[in-house]
Amino acid sequence: MVDSHVRFVLDNPWQFTRRVIVGFSANQGFLLSGAVAYYTLLTIVPMFALIIVGLSQVQEIQPLLETLREYLVLIAPNQADALTDQISAFQQNWKTVGLFGILLLLFFSSFAFTALENAMSVIFFHRVAIHRRHFLISAIIPYCYILLLAVGMFLVSTVSGSLHSLDTRSVTVMGQDWSLSGLETALIYMLGIVGEILLLTSIYLVMPVGKLSLRHALIGGVTAALLWEITRHILVWYFSTLSLVNVVYGAFATVIIILLSLEAAVIILLLGAQVIAEYERIGSTSTTTHGLQT
Repeated sequence: MVDSHVRFVLDNPWQFTRRVIVGFSANQGFLLSGAVAYYTLLTIVPMFALIIVGLSQVQEIQPLLETLREYLVLIAPNQADALTDQISAFQQNWKTVGLFGILLLLFFSSFAFTALENAMSVIFFHRVAIHRRHFLISAIIPYCYILLLAVGMFLVSTVSGSLHSLDTRSVTVMGQDWSLSGLETALIYMLGIVGEILLLTSIYLVMPVGKLSLRHALIGGVTAALLWEITRHILVWYFSTLSLVNVVYGAFATVIIILLSLEAAVIILLLGAQVIAEYERIGSTSTTTHGLQT
């Protein structure tokens, strides 16, 4: 038997879509996306710098930097090399920063996750009105995600080292020799996509107050990841062919491009959250539907 919520969406797709758009607008979703993108821009370099410094104590730096670049390609297309170079430069001189500098970087590393949690609390206001999250849990969540990213980077770096040997190998199928050259890049890319889906799914599960079913979170994670893959390829094409950002902003172009890319990604992420929130509110008689009003 089809769930009543699913039935409503199937019978009224345009009405449900309108509810999502109206809710996103009432919650000032573009404003929230801009705020989260800004704090993510502040977070990227210190967070990945700390991760690289930590992992470089147990693993060679070059594979880590290559893995980092693959991570950053998924987050900030066209500017992954610039970010990787900056983080590499910090890694080479991290001992001059001192303990206070490391603590400061750790503090800035949590900004994006805190901003995202606050944005989610606006979208899922109907949950916040019923349940409250202890401030210590909110304080711990960002560092759990940083640890999760570090573990993921370590695993991907380790696996990529094993896959590197495939470039020089070939297999024989029905008397024909097939080179495995290039397979490493494809597998690393697929690992990155899987990691992206798992990260987005965990965000939909953890960031909003209350409990969301794993199935709904996974659907949201897969959808958001696919939409972002399409969007980032469009952004790569746009910034490399049509954009006047370099002409207008000059030396500031790199920051502007990264910020625009991050905002596009956050819009997709928050739109997915709005879809889930409106889905949960189907049939609700509550008069309070949104966390922000214009």
